[in-house]
Amino acid sequence: MVNQNKHKNEYLNAGLVRAIVLMGLLLLFGILGYIFLFGYGTVDAIYMTVITVGTVGFGEVNPLNPAGKIFTSILILLSIFIFAYAVTTISAFIVSVNSIDNYKKKKMQQKINTLKNHTILCGYGRNGRQAAIKLQNYNKPFVIIEQNTVTIKQLEEEGLLYIDGNATDDEVLIRAGISQADFLITTLPSDADNVFITLSAKQLSPNIQIYSRASEDSSIKKLKIAGAQQVVMPDKIGGEHMASLIVAPDLIEFMDNLSDSSNGNMKIQEIILSKQAGVKSLDELAIKEKTGCTVIGYKTSLGEYIINPAFNIPVEYEGRVIVLGNEIQINHLNSVFNI
Repeated sequence: MVNQNKHKNEYLNAGLVRAIVLMGLLLLFGILGYIFLFGYGTVDAIYMTVITVGTVGFGEVNPLNPAGKIFTSILILLSIFIFAYAVTTISAFIVSVNSIDNYKKKKMQQKINTLKNHTILCGYGRNGRQAAIKLQNYNKPFVIIEQNTVTIKQLEEEGLLYIDGNATDDEVLIRAGISQADFLITTLPSDADNVFITLSAKQLSPNIQIYSRASEDSSIKKLKIAGAQQVVMPDKIGGEHMASLIVAPDLIEFMDNLSDSSNGNMKIQEIILSKQAGVKSLDELAIKEKTGCTVIGYKTSLGEYIINPAFNIPVEYEGRVIVLGNEIQINHLNSVFNI
């Protein structure tokens, strides 16, 4: 179906070019004919050609002899056929472009409707793009909400799922599958928009976890009151990171390597215990034996972090285990624990 639409579109594009060329040749034929056959000046020849081709019925510049009348009649007949062809081709092209565009949007929406436990990413600027890359590296499904025409073209070229619309609109969030989504990331440059999106998302899906960008310190409290689990200030983090490169360069380089999922070295992953039935301690998970990954932390249901936990400590249903491993080990971990 896609190939058929592609061939049809190429055919219509060729037809559109052909129609424009024919109209140009028709005008050129008329102008040159009146100049060289009947001695008209350039302006008069253009005028005669336009009123003849346009069949507007204005009077002749100079009386035409029989040969001139025959030439004009032929020009009128040619213009009728060529303009009829042009109108038909252009109309078909416009209808086809709209049909193909609607078809693409329909197929995109069908794919989005099948998503579950996915992430909705509001905005595809610098921060949004980095978030998308990270989600892709970890094979996490996501859909992007964007309304910038140039950015949407880029999303199409990259083959990413997207919704063309304003993320502050409830209908757009619904189309992005917010009722089935687990997470929402809003990276819009306006803090007010991020607050509004957070409020709307929480109203539509109370259990969704929201992570928001903020530009001002005063917006952090507002976003958390609106329902955001975490608020990130990219400018502040960037400044702290650069200063940390001076204070503790080797440590920061090590942490950067851990967070960089594209380097093929070490990665960090978490295991959500609520998805592991009947587990009461870290020993029962046998993470090291099954996957080769190393447990480096445990997060309790109250949000308390335990670094390098003992394997005999009891775990809670809402707890999370943080592990460290290379790419092969993490992939094995994801398979064993259905992450």
